[in-house]
Amino acid sequence: MTGTPGRTRDTAVAVVATTREVLARPELREGEGLLAPWERRRLAGIRLPSRRDDVVASRLLVRLCVARFTGLPPAESTPAQLCPDCGRHGHGRPYLPGRPGVGVSLSHADGLVAAAVGPGPVGIDVEPSTRRPGPPRILRRLLSETEFAEAVAQPDPGPALLRLWVRREARLKAGRDDLRLVEWTDRDRAAVVTVAGTTATTIFTVATAASPEALSPTGTDSGAPWSPTASPPPTPTAPRTRPGV
Repeated sequence: MTGTPGRTRDTAVAVVATTREVLARPELREGEGLLAPWERRRLAGIRLPSRRDDVVASRLLVRLCVARFTGLPPAESTPAQLCPDCGRHGHGRPYLPGRPGVGVSLSHADGLVAAAVGPGPVGIDVEPSTRRPGPPRILRRLLSETEFAEAVAQPDPGPALLRLWVRREARLKAGRDDLRLVEWTDRDRAAVVTVAGTTATTIFTVATAASPEALSPTGTDSGAPWSPTASPPPTPTAPRTRPGV
């Protein structure tokens, strides 16, 4: 599937799926064969099969996301990575060569994968909804003091702390703290997701392997109807400018 140029380029595109859903897509049947040589070299150091599958699926999913945004086929939608500190390729924030105004981000965690592409800086993070970040002494250093205190004051602080963690990771990947947030829970996949970006976001999930369309839209944060796959609908969060929030 390719995108619809002109319709999505002013709106970020985000995709959430399970690793199994991504690896089952017909247009991704080449699997690791679609990855760039530097991506395959990084896989060589991963010994745990499930983690390796997650990394491969996230790399493939970001290609579907780029394809949706640009109209290119997945095989021509490979992002690059460049470290600003050492100047070497193969790690650092991903980007699209030749498209300096487009942001790219990907995430994977325990059988879940997510990717986002959009105008300007973009960051996405996904975590299993059952995960509980910690320990508290580490979270206290990484999260806003006010929000941390509010979360731990709740009878069950775990879900609130997880949401704060996912927000932090999305902002970190985007490289800015002042971006709008779109956050939701995908109940079918037991996933908590946050996208940080500058524009509205259209959310997709990976369609069944039998579907000719690779991605199925589930809604946007600008008022479009939502299906039950994501509940509640994502709502933009007011930008925060305090460091570390």
